[in-house]
Amino acid sequence: MKLNSNILAALILITGTVVLGCFSTKEAGNPPAPGFNAAGSDPHAIAIADEVMEAMGGRQAWDETCYLTWNFFGRRKHYWNKCTGDVRIESLPDSTTYLLNIHSRKGRAKIGAAEVKEPATLDSLMEKAMAYWINDSYWLVMPYKLKDSGVTLKYIGEGKTEQGADADILQLTFESVGVTPDNKYHVWVDKNSRLVRQWAFFRNYENQNPDFITPWDDYQRYGKILLSGNRGQRSLTEIDAPADLPESLFTEF
Repeated sequence: MKLNSNILAALILITGTVVLGCFSTKEAGNPPAPGFNAAGSDPHAIAIADEVMEAMGGRQAWDETCYLTWNFFGRRKHYWNKCTGDVRIESLPDSTTYLLNIHSRKGRAKIGAAEVKEPATLDSLMEKAMAYWINDSYWLVMPYKLKDSGVTLKYIGEGKTEQGADADILQLTFESVGVTPDNKYHVWVDKNSRLVRQWAFFRNYENQNPDFITPWDDYQRYGKILLSGNRGQRSLTEIDAPADLPESLFTEF
């Protein structure tokens, strides 16, 4: 199934949570985020999630990656400090810039050349920025979030991607997280590389047919980790994991 522009425009797929920051690496392996449904998840699915993390560069490399940047389908440019939760989002179609902390959900916004000062309008814009960030970051870093808060992992079985690669298929459902916890995903993990190669999105976990299926292709190394930008008809571009970004990027327009 192809991802058309109407589906994309409607998607603020808020299945993500705000626990993507720099975790402590004192606990060995790939510990789950607080609230991950380990009891309700399949041990085999959890083991595969750990293999995905290792294939992507490993948990320590992910935890030590502080900065990520990317362009979401030519619509929004993101600059993210994982270690502080500070985010800069530049919405290109409407010339709006958001400076947000994803933990406090507070920040500033500028539309065109004018900073927004009116409290109710600013609160509404911060909610929109938060929705943008959760959606857009999930499209970039979902493989690192397989054991995230509120997630239940199930092993669906073996199958093939639309490009014919042999894969193990995982199911992700969500509880009490994000804005749309009724979503469901199927994720195809390559049998050989253990990288995510495809996903399917279901708007409701009871649905049998997905709203769309897209590939996860064009993996490249950024710093210590791997990230994929190719989503079939569309791509995430300007991906980077720089060693540092100026603090002013997150505090000044």
